[in-house]
Amino acid sequence: MKLDVKIEHYDILSKVVGAQDKNLNVFKQYFGIKITITEDTIITDANNDLKLVLEKIFSIIIRLAEKQISFNERDIIYIIKLTEKSVDTEEIIDFYINQKRILTTEHGKPIYAKTFNQKDYIKAMENFDLVFGIGPAGTGKTYLAVAYASALLKANKIKKIILTRPAVEAGEALGFLPGDLKEKVDPYLIPLYDALYEFLGREVVDGLITRGVIEIAPLAYMRGRTLDNAFIILDEAQNTTSTQMKMFLTRLGFNSKMLVTGDPSQIDLKNNQRSGLREVMDKLSNMEDLKFIKFEKVDVIRHPLVQKILERYDDNGN
Repeated sequence: MKLDVKIEHYDILSKVVGAQDKNLNVFKQYFGIKITITEDTIITDANNDLKLVLEKIFSIIIRLAEKQISFNERDIIYIIKLTEKSVDTEEIIDFYINQKRILTTEHGKPIYAKTFNQKDYIKAMENFDLVFGIGPAGTGKTYLAVAYASALLKANKIKKIILTRPAVEAGEALGFLPGDLKEKVDPYLIPLYDALYEFLGREVVDGLITRGVIEIAPLAYMRGRTLDNAFIILDEAQNTTSTQMKMFLTRLGFNSKMLVTGDPSQIDLKNNQRSGLREVMDKLSNMEDLKFIKFEKVDVIRHPLVQKILERYDDNGN
């Protein structure tokens, strides 16, 4: 079957198919279909019921390529998901054309918001001192928060980054674990370290930690402090108790921003304790001077095989 979409300019073909046809392979992994391109013609073995969807997807990809917009397999999957949700073509194209760079990593990689909700998330961090990022794992909640905090630090708009999370796995006490505080806490904070190393470089981050410019600590160590001129991130907030959440939120000082991330479906608290994140969603949801951003499954862009594995688990009720 031929699609009623043509590649008018041969010089964009490499962008459309991707390196080693990786962009086309996404269609095989996602839909179980084969896509081939001969000169200006796109051919597929898909059934007719996919024809309109595929034509819309390729019309978007081709227009982005013509405008010299970079995209990869992850973007192809997101465009597919948006198309399946019937999002307007022009809205999708506008999103990619007007992407705003958050920062450039030490290796020269530009960091952008990759979904509509991520874009709203960054905008919320720009405009509000307290932001909640709520939703499933894999939506970029923590990654983007660390990226934005790193950008502010590099621009000298803040003096300190503070990263914290409740160490529920260690019972928050941490005393029975061997080593000093850093050695006890590090296993639970590896995702935060990884993001910092990517954005600022390992040597720079280690130096900033030594000087106290970057502080990574368990939530219990936030008690009794007022945090000025800082960007404070509370990760895995679904595992805070009501008391811990109230304590954390009241640490906000002047010229500071506070970012709280969590997934209410992944609560590990014991003894039927109520999650501080769930409570704060009820108590503060109508306040105008803070912002809740809620991520959805469409924001989770995984390898198609991973997506299929998860769907099998969901189908089996696990």
